[in-house]
Amino acid sequence: MFSQMLLVLLSVSVFSAASSLSCRWMDQKFSQHSQASLKLLNTMANNSTNTTEDTAPEATVSFPNHLYSQASKASAEDKLGFTVQVLEEMVSLLEGGYSSASWEENTEENFLSVVSRQAVGLRSCSHHGHKKNKKLEMYFKRLSSHVLEHMGHSAEAWELIRREIQSHLKRVELLENNKHVNLL
Repeated sequence: MFSQMLLVLLSVSVFSAASSLSCRWMDQKFSQHSQASLKLLNTMANNSTNTTEDTAPEATVSFPNHLYSQASKASAEDKLGFTVQVLEEMVSLLEGGYSSASWEENTEENFLSVVSRQAVGLRSCSHHGHKKNKKLEMYFKRLSSHVLEHMGHSAEAWELIRREIQSHLKRVELLENNKHVNLL
């Protein structure tokens, strides 16, 4: 009898922990928003005349693979916080002004709207505030200064930024999908 009660309590505890880190928004909307944002980003590339063939190597900032590796080993709640920060940093980077980008302004505004809704939706799944990852924050500041400013906010610089954002969108989707699978 005691072992059956213990088994029931343990089952309820595991289910409660899993359900607290999973939410309806994540189940129903995260993937939908990810696909929509990638589609808009691809539309931006298709409507673009930007090229990056002549981009100087010193104008690039290496992708923060190590930060994603660390995040993948973190708790589900911390992965969520990391993902929210990535999405918010992307929005901040693009909101800075895109007059030299050759993609349509309306497409970019739609993209920013989708990514912002995705960040808000993910934040609603969180049960506590998250400490910002300073290295991630510095990475996005370097994108702004070393790529955009160094290249004079040129169309080529914006294309590099678009490609970086595309990589981030794919990585956060993998990060969140892996977290979600681990909870089941």
